[in-house]
Amino acid sequence: MKTTYLTGALLALMASSALPALAEGPVAGEAAEGSLAGKTLTFVSYGGIYQDGQIASLQGFADKTGVTLLSDGPTESAKIQAQVEAGNVLWDVVDTGDYMPYVHCGTLFQKLDFSKLDISKVPEGQVGECSVPAMNYAVMFLYNKDKWPENGPASWADFFDTEKFPGTRGIPGYADAEGFMVELALLNDGVAKEDLFPADIDRGLNKWRSMRDDLVMWTTGAESQQMIESGEVDMVMVWSGRGKGALENGANYEPVWQDWVVVKDQITIPVGAKDPDAAYALINYYLGVEAQTIMAEQTSYSPINTDAKPSVDELTASFMTNTPEKQALAYNQNVAFWVENYDEFTQKWAEFIAGN
Repeated sequence: MKTTYLTGALLALMASSALPALAEGPVAGEAAEGSLAGKTLTFVSYGGIYQDGQIASLQGFADKTGVTLLSDGPTESAKIQAQVEAGNVLWDVVDTGDYMPYVHCGTLFQKLDFSKLDISKVPEGQVGECSVPAMNYAVMFLYNKDKWPENGPASWADFFDTEKFPGTRGIPGYADAEGFMVELALLNDGVAKEDLFPADIDRGLNKWRSMRDDLVMWTTGAESQQMIESGEVDMVMVWSGRGKGALENGANYEPVWQDWVVVKDQITIPVGAKDPDAAYALINYYLGVEAQTIMAEQTSYSPINTDAKPSVDELTASFMTNTPEKQALAYNQNVAFWVENYDEFTQKWAEFIAGN
């Protein structure tokens, strides 16, 4: 596992209203001078431009507190579980996907002490019992404009229509199950939105199985971006930051925003972290205006501090999801359902990505 050294430096699901910021206490973005001198913190995320941007956003924290900041990853629940069970937790603050902190709240991830965090600038409904949001982003798809210079795919219906738009599709194939994969499949297999739940997991996965010959699975964000940049596949379902990165590198692909899936990574502290107070200090800094502005400017992911107003170029601005125009096109997955049914879904998803 590669480590980069930067020296110097249902649950309470989305119950932010139940976790108010204190009138007095920590202020997001602030850190005490020299307070962590001689200490080390390891920040874990998913790599690429996203983690680079996160680390850049925390450089001010490292400089001010004197902490030695290590960057590691990618995040994997199995690795966190192994550390927790062994009683040897090497990761201090972990960026995870949407579901993980809700499914493993109190077992792999600590229930947060909100007297140590200022969440007053976090959008309503985005704070959980064991996590705060890392950012907001989209799962959407891009298509190859060389293949379809005109009248290209414009919706998920087109993504699933292999007759009207023949060609290969890149899709997520990593181990952490994502409920939107089933929701999108069902909606494009004749299920009305109002009849979507309880979701028929088998039917949704069978829809994907029916397209197996056209699918190419990626397991890391880097792979998905490379698929676009190399032109390996005709359409690619990606995290918006990876799509933006590919276009920035010259890929001739067109993003499709209709019904983009609203997703947010989560910031957590593993159970058994060696210095929780230092971890809280890092998270509280990360929630501040300056850190969120830097993160957004470097990654294209949308900030979760409502006062952050990143200054970005035209391409990056086009990938920000917090605009009224993008919000009007958004699709919100049913996170509560997938957390409730996580074990069953995870097993069936594992069978699917294994080729069964």
